[in-house]
Amino acid sequence: MKNLFARFVSDESGATAIEYGLIAAGIAVAIIAAVNTVGTSLITKFTQVSTELNK
Repeated sequence: MKNLFARFVSDESGATAIEYGLIAAGIAVAIIAAVNTVGTSLITKFTQVSTELNK
């Protein structure tokens, strides 16, 4: 039983999966922030173009 517990404590394969999950989540947050920023500036630009075309 002692050997089983020692192997469980030293096993790090689950930690690697969690790290990859955190990296993927960080990348997703960065992509969402970039898309929101670009989307806002595109809306502003299209509004300006539409205003100029309607004059």
